[in-house]
Amino acid sequence: MPYAANPIQREKPMRSFEEIRDKKILLIDDDETIRDSLKMFFSGEGIHIDTAETAEEGIHALEKQSYDIIVTDYKLPGMDGLTFLRHICDLCPDAFKILMTAYGSNELLAAASETGVDEYLEKPFNARIFRRSLKRFVGKRR
Repeated sequence: MPYAANPIQREKPMRSFEEIRDKKILLIDDDETIRDSLKMFFSGEGIHIDTAETAEEGIHALEKQSYDIIVTDYKLPGMDGLTFLRHICDLCPDAFKILMTAYGSNELLAAASETGVDEYLEKPFNARIFRRSLKRFVGKRR
């Protein structure tokens, strides 16, 4: 099938990226490949993203500045991502919080919801799924 005939391949860049270019994003994941991939993804859209390997590093980053979007993996060395999100509720109550996990369960989804997680992404995910989460962020901010 030619490139132009495939609607998935010819998907245009999300217009809402324009609306988040000035937003501060923090990504926490102990997997260097995921950190690097998402950093490249955002950079390719002209968006700056700070990264951390652990929840504790994420807390230090949040003590220095605030973030509009916080993306964290659930399984992290030391403090897990859900505990991290509970811990930072007072530091950044208005941040859009995304929890990623390869270990999803109904119990984790319920706990994430109770914690105030805005989006729950199961790994592996692709750019289109991540874009949908960011569209919801833009929608909530309108």
